[in-house]
Amino acid sequence: MILVVDSGSTKTDWIAIDAKGVVLFSTQTLGLNPQVLSSAILTERIINNFDLYQNRKNVTHLYFYGAGCGIASPQERIKKVFKEIFTNAVLNIKEDTYAAVYATAEPEEASIVCILGTGSNCTYFDGKAVEQKVTSLGYVLMDEASGNFYGKQLIRAYYFNEMPPELRLKFESEFELDADTIKENIYRKENPNTYLARFAKFLIENKDHEMMQNIIENGMIRFINHQILQFKDARQVPIHFVGSIAFLLKDEIERVLKTFELKLGRVVKRPIDGLVAYHKSLLDVDFL
Repeated sequence: MILVVDSGSTKTDWIAIDAKGVVLFSTQTLGLNPQVLSSAILTERIINNFDLYQNRKNVTHLYFYGAGCGIASPQERIKKVFKEIFTNAVLNIKEDTYAAVYATAEPEEASIVCILGTGSNCTYFDGKAVEQKVTSLGYVLMDEASGNFYGKQLIRAYYFNEMPPELRLKFESEFELDADTIKENIYRKENPNTYLARFAKFLIENKDHEMMQNIIENGMIRFINHQILQFKDARQVPIHFVGSIAFLLKDEIERVLKTFELKLGRVVKRPIDGLVAYHKSLLDVDFL
């Protein structure tokens, strides 16, 4: 049994296939970002899933693409967790940018592939290999134009009294905005990035408001300047996007890209289907 896994900070998609590429089951767990979660929580989120626990000894190969796995120490943390659960599996762990590339980019075609979900990232694909210009330092210092980035902007706008009255009232009706509650979730509980990203729902629901448009545009401009334009031929290749924020803000993203003379490529909400198709194409090489 082969497990192909795409994990963000909010959720994780798992698809099991056999050596002929037949789907055996698909399931979903909460996110498994080893940069913000302890080994105990990672383990709990996996073994509490019925399909995964029942089939843990049948897994021969596990291909995991995850947020937070671009740095050695968190990658080793989650690898250790997997070894203790999937005891018969050969493990292959890569950061989530590889999943985004495999799900969107054409073989032999150069492109830039971006992730805009709970977090954000960007990589260059030359048709064969990936190149990362910027090492992600996570939600505190980076993640521009992501769900958690936009969540922070909304909370700041609320507390700095920058929201117009009509938006302020709507925001108060949808979220618990007590300062102690916010600080508890950000500074003391697990997954502060996922907590912040929940507020992005309000941004999307009210994206036609001028203030929301400004927040969206400013986030995208920062992401383009700091990530996409790091690559010298950014204006010559398609720019693909993966993630819920990218999918729900596709029109806004395309509009900002055009102001930089950049070309929007594919926009995919969930990379797992393309990722499984990629691994099916490699069955003869990798699994048999």
